[in-house]
Amino acid sequence: MAKSWATLGVDLHLEPTGPGLRRGLTDALREAVRTGRLAPGTRLPSSRSLATDLGIARNTVADAYADLVAEGWLTARQGSGTRVAARAVSRPAAPAPRSRTVDRPAYDLIPGTPDLAFFPRAEWLKAARRALTTAPHQALDYGDPRGRIELRTALADYLARARGVRTDPERILVCAGISHGLRILGAALRARGARTVAVESYGLYVHWDLLAEAGLRTVPLPFDERGTDPGELTDEDAVLFTPAHQFPMGGTLHRDRRAAAVDWARRTGGLLVEDDYDGEFRYDRQPVGALQGLDPDHVVYAGTASKSLAPGLRLAWLVLPPDLAREAAKAKGHIDSCGALDQLTLAEFLTSGAYDRHVRAARLRYRRRRDALVAELARRAPQVAATGIAAGLHVVLRLPPGTEQATLRAAAWQGLAVHGLHRYRHPEATVEPHDALVVGYGTPTDSAWAGTLDALCAALPESTEP
Repeated sequence: MAKSWATLGVDLHLEPTGPGLRRGLTDALREAVRTGRLAPGTRLPSSRSLATDLGIARNTVADAYADLVAEGWLTARQGSGTRVAARAVSRPAAPAPRSRTVDRPAYDLIPGTPDLAFFPRAEWLKAARRALTTAPHQALDYGDPRGRIELRTALADYLARARGVRTDPERILVCAGISHGLRILGAALRARGARTVAVESYGLYVHWDLLAEAGLRTVPLPFDERGTDPGELTDEDAVLFTPAHQFPMGGTLHRDRRAAAVDWARRTGGLLVEDDYDGEFRYDRQPVGALQGLDPDHVVYAGTASKSLAPGLRLAWLVLPPDLAREAAKAKGHIDSCGALDQLTLAEFLTSGAYDRHVRAARLRYRRRRDALVAELARRAPQVAATGIAAGLHVVLRLPPGTEQATLRAAAWQGLAVHGLHRYRHPEATVEPHDALVVGYGTPTDSAWAGTLDALCAALPESTEP
């Protein structure tokens, strides 16, 4: 049995050199203090503990400590142990800071991120404590590649209640963000022999690139005021779209087109991939249920905590048809790549009701922010139409024809980070391009919101009407 003193103290890396152990140890300690590797106030291991670690006699360590105390490098007080003395030390020169060619913008309206200052730290900490206290020891092992059963069970219950998803824990795959989920799906589809995925005319190029990396070609579908048109689907293997709240245009897929997409999947055996990236946030309409509820055998439901909580959690999920669940788990790998503790915490957050309370509070907060944005635009920039405002964390501001690039330059001059609509247009899309800004109003903190609105309104073009 180990002595109690063997578990006390701190680890200290030393390499005594020289003609004798005592002198070598003294020189090594002095050099560590002189160069700043041992900072002033650092408590050193006891002489007995350090002697055991180095495999030398305790008296040798005690004598070295005494020498350095006498020289003023160390201090020794009863009850306080041996510490590095407070004195000026020379530290390695810090590297010169790299010059920045582009200043960080003062205001951020890039879509895709919530207000991180609103993250529920206290409630999350409570959930983490409860989850860690009750977690079995096995939860800290490598784990099921599909994710912790506690989280998959909690997600199945929550998604059924809040989004109308029909599933069970065995068909849910936890992944490290939607991009990770698309990598998994792309690999599973390619393994099936798939070659083409239909996408929306407007969307995220990052998602298109991920599918391309998997060896899949993306082809854009037509788009109009009723949303993405599945009428031209033929022999594509899958469709990736955002039916509840189209990104970035902001509309909801018309019910006739929802039905048409499901009919195509049933008729051809194709797969519908539903990205429900911000389904919790709706303001002026009743919630639209998940498309997956219409046909769980042909729809993959993809959800994430990145908008409702924070992207840094790296937690998302895929709800898969039965015949694809095993293949997707295989494509993900044999070891769960998502942190077990965060999964357990989110499971507790969901089952305790804390997630619902947070989402309701966030919904009210973002609605007020959206209302302030729309009101300010109506007052100061009536020539700009705000569309896609019924849900989500962004709006599209329609600009006068030919003014998008000039508006982006004006925004940069105002210290404002914002994206133009052209950034989200598929390179093969045939829809008529529009000049617009995609404004993410979830990102700024409350303290920065007034300044952000001022910068946005100052960057918008003036009316071209006489």
